[in-house]
Amino acid sequence: MQPEHFWQTIHPPNTFPTIGPYTTAYPATFADDRQLLLPIRELPDGTHATASLIINQASFAVLGAIAETLAAQLRRYEPAIIIGLPTLGLTLAAAVAQALGHSRYIPLGTSKKFWYDSALSVPLISITSPSQPKTLYIDPRMRPLLTGSRAILIDDVISTGASLQAGLDLLSVCGCTPAACAAAMLQSDRWTTRVTFPASHIVTALCTPLLTRCTGGWQ
Repeated sequence: MQPEHFWQTIHPPNTFPTIGPYTTAYPATFADDRQLLLPIRELPDGTHATASLIINQASFAVLGAIAETLAAQLRRYEPAIIIGLPTLGLTLAAAVAQALGHSRYIPLGTSKKFWYDSALSVPLISITSPSQPKTLYIDPRMRPLLTGSRAILIDDVISTGASLQAGLDLLSVCGCTPAACAAAMLQSDRWTTRVTFPASHIVTALCTPLLTRCTGGWQ
C-alpha cells in the first residue's frame, strides 16, 4: 500500500491476517471484526515499533466510523460536553460531539492567546515531539461550560499517556473530573503506568500492541 492510501478504507473482517510477523503494516480490528490497515512506525530504540494512526489524514468515512463507534460507547455516560486534546484529538472530538448530537465542543490548545490565564494551564510533552515541551491551555471563556457538567475528554491516540494525563491535570485545575475519556486507538498499554484515570472508563475504537523486531519483520 502506498503511504498516501493508509487510513482511507475500512475493510471487511478477515481481509488481512491477524497473525504476524508483520512487515510494513498492521491490521487493527474493530469490535465487529472490520479492519483498518495501519502503517508500522519503528521507534527510536530500533527494537520496537507501533501501528500509527493520523486521524486528520483519514478519510471522512474512516473518521465517521471511529466517531460513531466511540459515541455508541459514550452515550451511557450521558455526556454534556466533549473536550478535545490538541492537536489531532480536536479532529476526533468534533466528530464525536456531532455523532452525539451536540452543537459544540471545547478545544484545548497549546497556543496562548493574550486573554488566557496562565493559572489555567499545565505542561505538555507529546510522544511525537518529546524535545519540544509545550503548555496546554483552556480558553477561560470555556470554563463555565465545565462547571457541574458530565464531560468527556478525547485524544486521538493514547500511547504513553502523557497528553491524556496533561488534559486530566488541566481539567482538575478547572475543577472538573471527566465522566469518561476516549481515544480512537490505545497504542499498547504503556499509558497505564502514567494515567491516573480509571482504565474502566476509557473507551476506544481500536487497540494495537507494542511490536518487537523479529525475523521477517515485527511481531
